[in-house]
Amino acid sequence: MATYKKRGAKKSVTKTEVSENQIDSTTAEVFETLDTTASKAEEFVAKYQNLILVSIGLITIGVLGSLGYNSFVLEPTSKEAVGELNQAQYYFNLAVNGQDTDSLYARSIRGGEGKYGFDDIIENYSGTDAADLATFSAGMAYVNIKDFNSAIDYLKDFSSDDVLLSALAKGAIGDSYAQLNQSEEALAYYIQAVDASENVYTTPRYLFKAGLLSSSLGKNNKALAYFKRIKSDFPNSDEASQIDIQIGRLENIN
Repeated sequence: MATYKKRGAKKSVTKTEVSENQIDSTTAEVFETLDTTASKAEEFVAKYQNLILVSIGLITIGVLGSLGYNSFVLEPTSKEAVGELNQAQYYFNLAVNGQDTDSLYARSIRGGEGKYGFDDIIENYSGTDAADLATFSAGMAYVNIKDFNSAIDYLKDFSSDDVLLSALAKGAIGDSYAQLNQSEEALAYYIQAVDASENVYTTPRYLFKAGLLSSSLGKNNKALAYFKRIKSDFPNSDEASQIDIQIGRLENIN
């Protein structure tokens, strides 16, 4: 996931000593922290790219296994779709690990060298699992090139029984809304990401973001609950290393 800068105003000795300037400063820091972490969605994708690709690969294998030989004879479209997806995903992988990232992400979406991109797969193989996975990957590509409106549109269209990919999609929608300064919408999707799957990779990340946003929106009790859940349920996560600062800040304000 992305890394977070440790922030938070110095604690006052008593709650009554918290001045308006301190509260305003803390709120500004919350927004700055949230903006920094949300804008690094591409770093999260890069860090956990192997995990994402393994999930996609397992789903692809499952698709192939469930179809079987007879299904391939009866449904050649599904086989073709998986083959086209592999090529588009190849461009996406190069973008994650390469230098000319925007160009490669664009190629993964629109295709190149006579090969289909994610958009072509979605249009030509509608209803297949490959088209659904292409929708997810296209959405993530748009997050990385900072076209957040397009990212939201694609990721909202994505659906899957894979809980990890579902959580990633919901969280990326939240990041996109945060970048568009639509905080209430972002918060709603961070919570959906938390609810989609409980795991050590995505849950503490989106609990942390939900806490930051809740705090910035004046929902301090909810923010405190999110942060305390990280502390109790995910003590070894990256977010837990800075959670005491956030908990202390909120307890000092309440």
